[in-house]
Amino acid sequence: MDVILLEDVKKLGKKGEVIKVSDGYARNFILPKKLGVEATAKNINDLRLQKEHDKKLAQEMLEEAKALAAKIEEKPVVLAIKTGEGGRSFGSVSTKEIAKAVTDQLKLEIDKKKMVLENPIKTLGTHTVTVKLHKDVTAQLTVKVVEE
Repeated sequence: MDVILLEDVKKLGKKGEVIKVSDGYARNFILPKKLGVEATAKNINDLRLQKEHDKKLAQEMLEEAKALAAKIEEKPVVLAIKTGEGGRSFGSVSTKEIAKAVTDQLKLEIDKKKMVLENPIKTLGTHTVTVKLHKDVTAQLTVKVVEE
């Protein structure tokens, strides 16, 4: 019997695949547990339409991420930190502070978890922070750290 999987099944296949299994296995395991449906012409057509819809949504998300990346790379974000004698800083700038500054200055919402910062910024000057917006799109955010 041909079955369309609705979920990933270990050692059998991934969601959306059409697989051939024995009638008993399909009737007693896959169909009752809602892991798959019988591969009729209607169900195969529904699967094709669903895949096209998912592909369209993924393309729209990619376009939105590219547009957001362009906005991020346009302008720098300016942050002020306290410094002592000789330009030594008190504390550091973290992704949480950068995300808040982006929201305040650029009017964009960026999750702090999407920013890649190996070490917190502890020096004055211009720094570049990588922002992962999509699996295929990354942006370079310019952060200018000035003395308060």
